[in-house]
Amino acid sequence: MSTIFHLSFPIENIADTKRFYVEGLGCEVGREGKGSLILNLQGHQLVAHIVREPLTPQRGIYPHHFGLTFATEAAWEDFLQRAKDNGLTFYQQPKHRFKGERIEHRTFFLEDPFHNLLEFKYYVYPSAVFGELQYSQVGDAH
Repeated sequence: MSTIFHLSFPIENIADTKRFYVEGLGCEVGREGKGSLILNLQGHQLVAHIVREPLTPQRGIYPHHFGLTFATEAAWEDFLQRAKDNGLTFYQQPKHRFKGERIEHRTFFLEDPFHNLLEFKYYVYPSAVFGELQYSQVGDAH
């Protein structure tokens, strides 16, 4: 098994979590308990934990969000279409960032029922994921 990414995040209930992540995004369900649900998001482990404190929207996309970076533009576009077809809530519509630069990428943000933000992106140049150190820009201006 290769290394996979793991992320734990707060939810209010399992039913809405399954609707968004399983039906909407296509995650596979793993172990499930009264207070948590493990999800497979394209080979990465998400663990949704029910919390008792109220979950409120954050102001903007920073500092907290998570998601996927796709290897191909076609895969990104397919995932975008899936989100649209399933009526998921877009926090930010699809857009191009840094067009014409080595860090050019396409991105969109979704918001789950508990105000967790998810970003899905595709880099035109794969070297931009961890490289292109001459650029200091990361995402949108705060």
